[in-house]
Amino acid sequence: MDSFWSVLFSTDFAFSVLRVTTPILFAALGALISNKAGIVNIGMEGTMLVGALTGVIVSAYTGSAWIGLLGAVMSGITLSAILAYFTLKIKTHIILGGIAINMFASGGTVFILYLVSGDKGTSTSLQSKVLPNLHIPLLQDIPLIGPILSGHNVLTYVSLLAVAGVYYMLKRTPLGLQIRSVGENPQAAQSVGISVGKIQFIALLLSGFFAALGGAFMSMGYLSLFSRDMTAGRGWIAIAAEALGGGSTIGTFLASLIFGATNAMANALQILKIPSELIATFPYVATVVGLLVYAIVESKRKKRKKGI
Repeated sequence: MDSFWSVLFSTDFAFSVLRVTTPILFAALGALISNKAGIVNIGMEGTMLVGALTGVIVSAYTGSAWIGLLGAVMSGITLSAILAYFTLKIKTHIILGGIAINMFASGGTVFILYLVSGDKGTSTSLQSKVLPNLHIPLLQDIPLIGPILSGHNVLTYVSLLAVAGVYYMLKRTPLGLQIRSVGENPQAAQSVGISVGKIQFIALLLSGFFAALGGAFMSMGYLSLFSRDMTAGRGWIAIAAEALGGGSTIGTFLASLIFGATNAMANALQILKIPSELIATFPYVATVVGLLVYAIVESKRKKRKKGI
């Protein structure tokens, strides 16, 4: 038990929290943008998975991790554009459309992986590239802080910058104002000349963009390969993080950190020789508990608002 606490209060554990938070944070920011526009993107899990595979394949065939990242992002945007077409143009139910994306991605990525590598499990036969880690001068030499904040994959730093970028976009730009207006009152937004469908379409594309970044990190930063269903529910956890964050950028960031910490803690629990099957459930139990807490707090808030 002492060894567990020594791991939990170490700089290595804090470093791992930021590392495992990265894909959740990317997807949670994407979910935040689409939800602000009044349209729920349930397809985050599938979009992350497609982005992860595309990044590996493109980087393997081009020999460039950066082109692989671009390919991953484009795949996420394309998938979200398809979802937007079916839900906004053809009026397919958004929940059913998102579930279809997830099911397609789960089976489709295995099929495509088999076509390009002859393997249905992992992409080890593909010479895919990995995005670099960054060791920040001066910062890395600061005691305690340096080992925690320096040496991460480049996408981890991008995810932290994305928090500030999304906050600024939603609060300070015309696009952000239109996204929030459409989500809060689409009829009023339309009455002043804002195209509700267009703004929701853009929001879904941005959602896919961030989800694909999270997927690319999984296969080109967190690991150096693609494996079947490697996102392992992180897209769903991201949706829960956005809900727990109360629809705010900072809240979403903090909730993502909480879920990242539970994932990192699950890894730390392995030193106690607890069955791996039980440890694997830890992040999902934390997700359910988080949503339960959110539901209770939200229920009390609504009661106080109504004066009950």
